[in-house]
Amino acid sequence: MTSITPNSKRWVIPPLITPEADSELSKFPPILRQILFNRGYATDAEARAYLNAKPNLNYDPFQMKGMREAVDRIQSAVKNNEPIAIYGDYDVDGVTATALLVEALKSLNANVRGYIPNRFEEGYGLNNNALDELQADGVKLVITVDCGIRSPNEALHAQAIGLDLIISDHHHPDGENLPPALAVINPKQHGDVYPDKDLAGVGLAYKIAEALASNQPFDTQDKPSAFSLDSLLDLVALGTVADLAPLVGENRVLVRRGLRQMRETRRQGLFSLASVSELALAKVNAMHIGFMLGPRLNAAGRLKEALAAFELLTTTDVFVAGQLAQQLDMQNRERQRITRDMQKKAEEIAMSDDPEAYLLFAAHEEFNSGVVGLAASRLTDAYYRPAIVAAKGQEETRGSCRSIPEFHITDALDQCADLLVRHGGHAAAAGFTVRNENLSTLVERLKAIAKEKLSHEDLRPTVTADAEVSLTDIRPDLYEKCLRYLEPTGYGNREASFAARGVKVKSSRTVGADAKHLKLSLEDDRKFTHDAIGFKLGHWHNNLSPRVDILFTYEPNEYNGRVTYQLNIKDIQAPTTK
Repeated sequence: MTSITPNSKRWVIPPLITPEADSELSKFPPILRQILFNRGYATDAEARAYLNAKPNLNYDPFQMKGMREAVDRIQSAVKNNEPIAIYGDYDVDGVTATALLVEALKSLNANVRGYIPNRFEEGYGLNNNALDELQADGVKLVITVDCGIRSPNEALHAQAIGLDLIISDHHHPDGENLPPALAVINPKQHGDVYPDKDLAGVGLAYKIAEALASNQPFDTQDKPSAFSLDSLLDLVALGTVADLAPLVGENRVLVRRGLRQMRETRRQGLFSLASVSELALAKVNAMHIGFMLGPRLNAAGRLKEALAAFELLTTTDVFVAGQLAQQLDMQNRERQRITRDMQKKAEEIAMSDDPEAYLLFAAHEEFNSGVVGLAASRLTDAYYRPAIVAAKGQEETRGSCRSIPEFHITDALDQCADLLVRHGGHAAAAGFTVRNENLSTLVERLKAIAKEKLSHEDLRPTVTADAEVSLTDIRPDLYEKCLRYLEPTGYGNREASFAARGVKVKSSRTVGADAKHLKLSLEDDRKFTHDAIGFKLGHWHNNLSPRVDILFTYEPNEYNGRVTYQLNIKDIQAPTTK
């Protein structure tokens, strides 16, 4: 097995729009009709609802199983001034969910605090020591966000020490073996009728806040009658995009509204974070969250503890916010360095161990457990195989998994549950803890499962183009009148992309550190010219033929206040002959 080469990606171009759909969508430009059809919108009403991100998605939060019990208990705690702890995870989704519920409950005058475990000392999810500390500190009610669905033993412990526990978590439950909590809020649980199953942890926290806002019994002067849900939407956008929740359905609506809120936010921490990221918040989009804001918020929990990120999002002090933002920026730079070194070492281990394996595995005593997931992700990107990178401790090993669409990694871990201390995750990403004496057996079993599942698959990454076009078809008004309405784009709602065949290469040069990127000027047969950038495609510079096939997106590029438009090349292939 060798690394993916530039020519080894599969291009997929969906079938042409049907005459019926073309007629239904006749009020839209032809290219946009095809884009809408590719995404499953074949009527005028469906298309407009999608483009406006205002479909009828005002789902009642009380449709969620456990929501009524949760809200009743929270309201009782607020009324009686019982101490409440919001117990989150240390990634962006968990931190934003914690901040959101703390903020919402404080606006109801609740006695509430946030608690985020230390990744290195406490590990992922609920842990008994933390519950003991909270109980000893007088906490009566613990509400988890973005964790807890795979913590039945810890839930039993909470019960035993007299803590009421509400679990809200979007990760996949372990079948019907739910933790014994006062309420479990997870639309993926058996028997839950809530229509949208794809909300992130922060999305579920928002639905709890929404339920509280619509169901407040308070009518005394010292208790507010309502709080602003809109002021929480910036947190929803941050957590949802950073956690790679699919940007469809309710997520798409919440993130679009959240981005609007971010552009005019009064949250001091966001101002400071945007400043160190050299980002103009007025123009923030989902990509900026994924590549600029999210990694900096994540850096705290990956290298030390996530409390700095939580404090940044909740502080109102401009000086504190500035210091925390600078701290996160420095930690992010350090995280980048550690990730590069770890990826190199993990690749060496995986390739020397079993270079033909259908699942790549690397564990080492010196690996930082906060960064193993990033290293695993880079292995998956490079080799298009599921990958596990693990930090090996004296008694236990903590692993982080990344996968490909052909292999559901959490299902694979479920088949190895007898070997694991704990595990959980999604189809594409998961984590686990295993006793060292079971590690080799676990790796053998996972590799066998992967081989059985993947040995007959064509394991190449797929890139999809919405249509084949001429460069003449691609103009600024296409972006302004069509493509920008697809936002927010990202996981689950990809950017519109196009294929152009036999494009003439007028000029080519490499740019960036180590000549990683490719800068091109391209021309079609009608002499229509476009500037283009190909990130991480610098290796093509000395291998370009006079004409190439390109797969690209089309985007604005702002520099020194001037906006131009460019092709963003996603893949290059030798020209096909027709």
